[in-house]
Amino acid sequence: MKNTSLCYIQRDDEYLMLHRVKKENDENHDKWIGIGGKFEPGESPEECMLREALEETGLTISRWQYRGIVTFVSDEWGTEYMHLFTADRFQGQLKDCDEGELAWIKKSELLRLTLWEGDRIFLRLLDSDEPFFSLKLRYQGDKLVGAALNGKSL
Repeated sequence: MKNTSLCYIQRDDEYLMLHRVKKENDENHDKWIGIGGKFEPGESPEECMLREALEETGLTISRWQYRGIVTFVSDEWGTEYMHLFTADRFQGQLKDCDEGELAWIKKSELLRLTLWEGDRIFLRLLDSDEPFFSLKLRYQGDKLVGAALNGKSL
C-alpha cells in the first residue's frame, strides 16, 4: 500500500492542474490531477505535499489546509492513501514539469476536464465548506464501481 499527497493550489478562482501526458506507464496518463506524488521514507503528509509542489511546479507553498484522505482501491494499481490538501499562498515562478503540462484552470471548468470519476466527488467537497473527510473510491480499471464518504455509501 502506498501513501501519496495531492494538492490543489488555488489562485483566485482557479486551481493549478497537471495534465499527465509525459510519463510512460503512468496510471494517471491523460488525466488532469492536482500536484503531488509518493511519500519518501519518514515524510509526513505535509512534508510530502510541500516537496512535491516545489519539485513539480517550482512553487513554495506557505499556507495550506489538510482537507481529507482518499482510500483509492484499484484492481490494476493496488491500494493508495491519498492525503488531500488545498493551498492558497505560495511564492516562486512556475516551471516546466517533467510529468505533464501545468495549467491554471477555473474551478467552474474543472469538471469538463478528463478526470478520474472519483476526483469529481472530492473536487466538489474541496470547493465546499466540508470539514476534514474520508472518501473511499473503488475502481475496476478506469471505472468507478464504489464510493463511500465518511463510511457511508454514495
